[in-house]
Amino acid sequence: MTLRVLIVDDEPWARRRMATMMAQLTDVEMVGAAADGDTALRLIEEQAPDVVLLDIKMPGRSGLELLPMLRGPGVPIVIFVTAFNEYAVRAFELAAVDYLLKPVPFERMREALTRARHALRSRDAETRLAEMSAVIAALRSDADTRMTERGYDRDFWVLQHGEYVRVPVERIEWVEAERDYIRLHTGTASYLVRDTMVRTEERLDPTQFVRVHRSTILRRTIVSAVRIGNYGALKVVLLNGAELPVGRSYAERVRELFATPARRENAA
Repeated sequence: MTLRVLIVDDEPWARRRMATMMAQLTDVEMVGAAADGDTALRLIEEQAPDVVLLDIKMPGRSGLELLPMLRGPGVPIVIFVTAFNEYAVRAFELAAVDYLLKPVPFERMREALTRARHALRSRDAETRLAEMSAVIAALRSDADTRMTERGYDRDFWVLQHGEYVRVPVERIEWVEAERDYIRLHTGTASYLVRDTMVRTEERLDPTQFVRVHRSTILRRTIVSAVRIGNYGALKVVLLNGAELPVGRSYAERVRELFATPARRENAA
């Protein structure tokens, strides 16, 4: 039995890596690759894969949002592919599906596809749908618990030189946008992450961080002054002497946060 596999991952390097693995495995045929959930849905309908290697976190429709849309007698086996960030491994262990941690070792991929082949032979579509529903519920419950316990992320996992490096939030001083990426700045290094400023702002505690520009988020404690320039334009001065512009839509928030007690009383 040839296993027909669809790869769904927004990272080009991850798709290439998994495609290379598919080419080295016997009785495995890669039927397509998708960088987002919408394309994945279309390819699942057109190609009817046996297995979907599904990234959980993607721009637009995430892997979790895609899962409930898989229906019908030909529902594929789903193998989750994830970095070890906020998704707890125990959530995947609550149902009979597999998961892979990036970067995926070849032997681990072979093992996961062997399990998928067995699952296709031993479980019907209705059973596979029930299993996926259990996984979705477990992941959402786990996410809700985490939000209740800590509210905001404690760390970021950053891909560097083929491995994921943990960057604790407590070390991050400021964040800047770089096209489709963000750059996390610590006191000694910087790290490039594929994410948006909107999602990053949501992950950071607003009592510790403030957004001063559409391209900049700062830790409040590194701001030493707020400077008023020409035509009332603001700049924040950092402890290291650097000056960063404040966006117009963020100016009032910056004034409020960094105003002296005397200014607040006068404003009242």
